Amino acid sequence: MGLIAIDYRDRKLIYEQLVDNIKELVVRGDLKKDEYLPSVRSLAKELGINPNTIQKAYSELERQGIIATMQGRGSMIVKDRRDVAGDGLNEIRGAMAALAARAASLGVGSEDFLHAAAECYREAAAHSEEGEEKHAAN
Repeated sequence: MGLIAIDYRDRKLIYEQLVDNIKELVVRGDLKKDEYLPSVRSLAKELGINPNTIQKAYSELERQGIIATMQGRGSMIVKDRRDVAGDGLNEIRGAMAALAARAASLGVGSEDFLHAAAECYREAAAHSEEGEEKHAAN
């Protein structure tokens, strides 16, 4: 597969990184609907991690409706990129609603909140682009 990168310094659990990586690959179009994922055993060997960790990530992706696992056939992407991106946007809206409520309760004005959100987005986008450049170089 070669497109999945695990960051052992990241505070996020490895299976969560795998889930996020696979969702990102779907959104970018690197993995398409009806395409099979590598077997648990082969991906574990490729990444050098415990097969149980891969299985946990696949189970979470199945719970989220992104993949379906067929006995003896493997795990297949069942959502297209727009559906996965839409799910992500809904997740972001929920988190933003909680942040907005917290900001309002602290007396932060909407302009200050929007400015802070835009600044955080720019920083995250710049960080994401750096990571993609490093990944492409490998």
